[in-house]
Amino acid sequence: MQIDYDVFKYTVFSDTSIFEALKKINLNKKGIIFAVSSTGILEGVLTDGDFRRWIVSGKNIDQNAIVKDVINENFVSKNINSSHEILKSVFSESLSLLPLVDSQNRLKAIAINQMSKIKINDLEISQESPTFIIAEIGNNHNGDIQLAKRLVEKAVDAGANCAKFQMRTMASLYSNPEDRANVSEDLGGQYTLDLLSKFQLEHEQLISIFDYCKSLGIIPLCTPWDSHSLTILEDYGMPAYKVASADLTNTDFLEQLSQTKKTLICSTGMSDEEEIINAVEVLKRYNAEYVLLHCNSTYPAPFKDINLNYLSRLSKIGDSLVGYSGHERGYAVAVGAVAMGAKIIEKHFTLDRNLEGNDHKVSLLPHEFSEMVKGIRELEQALGEGTKRSVSQGEMMNREVLAKSLVVNRNIEIGETITADMIDIMSPGKGLQPNRKKELVGKKAVRKFSKGDFFFQSDLNQEVLANRNFKFSRPFGLPVRYHDFETMIDKTNVDLVEFHLSYKDLDENPVEHLTKTYDFDLVVHAPELFANDHVLDLASFDNDYTERSLSELQRVIDLTNNLKNFFKNAKVPMIIVNAGGFSADAFIDPSLRYSLYTRLSENLARLSTSGVEVILQTMPPFPWHFGGQRFHNLMMMPDDIELFCNQHGYRICLDTSHSQLTANHFNLSFNDFLTTVGKYIAHIHLVDARGVDEEGLQIGEGQIDFGMVSEQLRKFSPKAGFIPEIWQGHKNGGEGFLKALEKLEAWF
Repeated sequence: MQIDYDVFKYTVFSDTSIFEALKKINLNKKGIIFAVSSTGILEGVLTDGDFRRWIVSGKNIDQNAIVKDVINENFVSKNINSSHEILKSVFSESLSLLPLVDSQNRLKAIAINQMSKIKINDLEISQESPTFIIAEIGNNHNGDIQLAKRLVEKAVDAGANCAKFQMRTMASLYSNPEDRANVSEDLGGQYTLDLLSKFQLEHEQLISIFDYCKSLGIIPLCTPWDSHSLTILEDYGMPAYKVASADLTNTDFLEQLSQTKKTLICSTGMSDEEEIINAVEVLKRYNAEYVLLHCNSTYPAPFKDINLNYLSRLSKIGDSLVGYSGHERGYAVAVGAVAMGAKIIEKHFTLDRNLEGNDHKVSLLPHEFSEMVKGIRELEQALGEGTKRSVSQGEMMNREVLAKSLVVNRNIEIGETITADMIDIMSPGKGLQPNRKKELVGKKAVRKFSKGDFFFQSDLNQEVLANRNFKFSRPFGLPVRYHDFETMIDKTNVDLVEFHLSYKDLDENPVEHLTKTYDFDLVVHAPELFANDHVLDLASFDNDYTERSLSELQRVIDLTNNLKNFFKNAKVPMIIVNAGGFSADAFIDPSLRYSLYTRLSENLARLSTSGVEVILQTMPPFPWHFGGQRFHNLMMMPDDIELFCNQHGYRICLDTSHSQLTANHFNLSFNDFLTTVGKYIAHIHLVDARGVDEEGLQIGEGQIDFGMVSEQLRKFSPKAGFIPEIWQGHKNGGEGFLKALEKLEAWF
């Protein structure tokens, strides 16, 4: 159960218009609003259902009606001081939000039948959210405020969400804070007291560090070790508290912390299960929002004692989110904890493990913490949603090459019934998968088959896509290869063709494939993949690799100058190039991209481009090379593209799929993207996309707003031609391309 004290988003005044109340219901996404008087007295509730019942009631519907005219005054509420058990007992399938009122019936909070979400500042932590990662600085500043600031800076660089400290008021916490040499004290107590007395920051200094955290965009948190420190932190406005393992059994202090109504992150180290259960009872009694952190409070903790499997049991005990606070060597256990459901990870953080103090010995150095964060973020992606298994884009590409298909073993005429003995199962996987064979048998052939043809989905659907002409406000064409060129240009009234060359096509003589001169314009898409696993890269700092790339691209330029003799409208044909600048395992530091662009411009200048125009294609963040994923660094970000084109005079091929994926991954507006690069667009690949790496989708099967794209392209690049760049759109006589043109005709 969650208690939300921010009641504003759930409430309206009773004299508010129904229209305004419905807007607020839409905003809070809970389907309900609570009506209060001007003094905060709860007077009724209004749900989506209440509104619908009012509409169909047959009464005179007044559009100027106020909420008080419609509210349901027969509602359930509970006192703000009700126990956790009482509040839980009220919830039902139809009641998931419960108003909590004071003795004067004033609305004070909303109880929500879930403990799957907590908030720290504006950051929501839930089962669906990224893991909240805490850099536990604690007292690793060793009493040096400048060291504390450097630790905060490094925590930010390492990707932590939070920098956490500890505050102690020694006089109220220890019975003998000044008597560090007391011979009657245990050795451990003497050691700890000695460290604390030397390495505490003054309370005012800690406050200044919290402010420094905010200035750098990282959330400051603190563990109060005593009531006086808690009062100071409350006066400051600390957004949440970490409860030390040592205080989980400190019932009085736990009650004080609960009464702050702040989220509590509670370590369970040094407590057995009964003590944890007792602590949870205290937290529930005060309706606290909390997370339980599994923890072993030894420094360093032996791996055999960590018992990571206890996380699932801890979640049941707390009926809450769980996390992990680790004191073991390294960070593998912390990453593993995320795989087991931890939504908060806390690890100690230091700049030097050799500094005095026990915490330093079990702390991660900045580069290690950064690696942990990277591992957690990669793991979060790898975990997925767990509810389905779908074929990824990379797997689809590999299935085309490695899998098997249903293939015709004889000629079949239109209208013939397809029988099992007409079908063979052969590689590659370009057509229907073998498990569709039973669906195919008994169907009438809707097209003419030749021996060796593949069966496709349209053969099952009994669809025949007729050739027809299209009308667009800009030049359009189709992607072609030598072997299907003649077939494709008969499909529709193309203005241009875009030859998608493979590296083997570079060895072909165009005269063997092109039989006459054609009334089209010509665009050439240079190969990206070459023999011996060479991926074209014009920004590589490997000189041998660069020379190979330049040599291959010069061959494309020479071939294009030869090809244009077959096309009457090809004056200066464009060559689309995927320029390179990719990396194998991660994006490069953004500050290094400029050097890659400089390298790219230098190498492009070495090409002999007379008679053609090289244009650079916009790229996705995660390209597929040889059926595997890499990372792009160039021709992605709109500001980079604008700067490069402006400085060096190049134009681009906008691939809408690639650029939408870039916008998705980097949280950019695709509309703004097009505004920035629009005037540099010379040619367009229109194709849909979804997520961060699902490219090449059929129009309407992704998330691109083609109405918006059409408006932007009409504004910034009205003369640029386009092709539908649907992945595998050439199959079955260009079926995918023609379907795309039908869909695009409405917008373009």
